[in-house]
Amino acid sequence: MGKPLFYEIVEKPATSCIIGICSAVWFYIQKKNIGYSHVGLCYETSIEGHYWRIITSAFSHISVLHLVFNMSALWSLGVVEQLGLMGLGVEFYLHYSLVLVVLSGLLVLGAYHVLIKKFKIEYFRRVTAVGYSCVVFGWMTILSVKQPLSKLNLFGLLSLPISFAPFESLIFTSIIVPKASFVGHLSGIIVGYAIGWGLIRGMNNYWAVCMLGWIVLVLVLSLKHTGIFDFNFLEIESVTDPSLPSVRFPASGNGRTMQMSSQPVVGADLV
Repeated sequence: MGKPLFYEIVEKPATSCIIGICSAVWFYIQKKNIGYSHVGLCYETSIEGHYWRIITSAFSHISVLHLVFNMSALWSLGVVEQLGLMGLGVEFYLHYSLVLVVLSGLLVLGAYHVLIKKFKIEYFRRVTAVGYSCVVFGWMTILSVKQPLSKLNLFGLLSLPISFAPFESLIFTSIIVPKASFVGHLSGIIVGYAIGWGLIRGMNNYWAVCMLGWIVLVLVLSLKHTGIFDFNFLEIESVTDPSLPSVRFPASGNGRTMQMSSQPVVGADLV
């Protein structure tokens, strides 16, 4: 007989919080009728300075089925939090979830750049991706390296050997879900192997806080620059070199305005 849900939540605090955040974001998106173009990761908007989309796209889901699929897989992968004696545990989970969100998003943009510039596939210029699947596929891969005998349970019905789960799931979702982002899922797998094999290592509380601080700074400046939020307490002005912004704090002024751009979307990828 399985453990009561309450005890499982206590044993997977980080996973439970992330599921709660993604669910709350989904509810807000539905309530405000927000679309892919408002929160998704897109090459065209990224080169215009919408760096904040790397974060918003990861935690946003438009379809409830997409949300349920990702969160079900994430819940099963939350076993990583319970493997403290194996060198994993809650801190490892939080540190490298942050790494997976950022690096997989950057890798997606890098792949889009190559596909557009090298192979002249203009479709990827404006395709928009949303979802937590990059991180989910990353954790599948890490667990397949660290615990190859584990099983991945989906919806309590399907059990996959974790050693093959990343590529099984990649093929499965590409066939069953036409809009599933092959590039996004593959990016998560690549970053997952880099972490699992120790190519990316050394994350601790200090580096995690530093990384989080830089992310917040870039997000604020990006939101200010793109006009999504008007942070009146921050003004970005050029100095001698227009490419080098400086930040100054005016003596007065407060308030905030928000505007959402609704650029047309050529395609939408679920990640």
